[in-house]
Amino acid sequence: MKSTLISVAELAALPASDVLVVDCRHDLADAGKGERDYRAEHIPGAVFASLDHDLSDLTRTPLGLGRHPLPLEQSFSATLGRWGWRPGLQVVCYDAGNGALAAARLWWLLRLCGVQEVAVLDGGYTAWKAAGRPVTSQVTQREPTQVSLHYDASQMLLDHAAVAKLKQDLLLDARAAPRYLGEVEPLDRAAGHVPGAANRPFSDNLQADGRFKSAEALRQEFLAVIGQHKPEQVVHMCGSGVTACHNMLAMEHAGLAGSRLYAPSWSGWVSDPSRPIAVGANRE
Repeated sequence: MKSTLISVAELAALPASDVLVVDCRHDLADAGKGERDYRAEHIPGAVFASLDHDLSDLTRTPLGLGRHPLPLEQSFSATLGRWGWRPGLQVVCYDAGNGALAAARLWWLLRLCGVQEVAVLDGGYTAWKAAGRPVTSQVTQREPTQVSLHYDASQMLLDHAAVAKLKQDLLLDARAAPRYLGEVEPLDRAAGHVPGAANRPFSDNLQADGRFKSAEALRQEFLAVIGQHKPEQVVHMCGSGVTACHNMLAMEHAGLAGSRLYAPSWSGWVSDPSRPIAVGANRE
């Protein structure tokens, strides 16, 4: 069983009947590009996951839940059933390269449901192609299954009220430093960060080739950021609760399991103009 990362060679060695491969490619600037890319070519046997429609429920954005609200349990279960998932089946998620859009999101959603047999393809589709592995344009059809999963929200999720009351826990923002500092904001209503949040850009988890750094390197880097906080005292956020999952994955790969997610993230926080905003390097 693989539960954090899986290499191209490891995936290629798995019998097709023993794995559900999910293509999670997404482009924030062009919502339809991921599916077009999938239909053009993908890893043989892979099904396609839409960040906007399968891994999020955009009808819930008016509720202040951020740009990518979580799908309801019933909807996510139906999606898994459409893909032919069954308990115990190894799931491998991949995207265009680094895992941030949106392979780590699917990894985390399954973990939220208690599923352990799920891993992100290290280096993603880029690494698969670079290794000369086969691709196909044939859309995968799998036998549907009946699925009914439930989120363990009490253990892994925080809402606006809980984040506003954080005292002993550390809020860790996965956005790039200029957005955290409030220098730019290309997507959301206001620039800056939640008061008290520290910054760990998800891109810091990666080597130059788009693969994750070693578990030991990640462990040392995260320990330097979280200080005396235990992993279960770390709460991740980003712009909309997607790239934050990348930091959760990196921490777990590094042996620092138990952190949680503030799913609405910055886009949810600034949906209410009365919530405070910090800018610059000052965390408060």
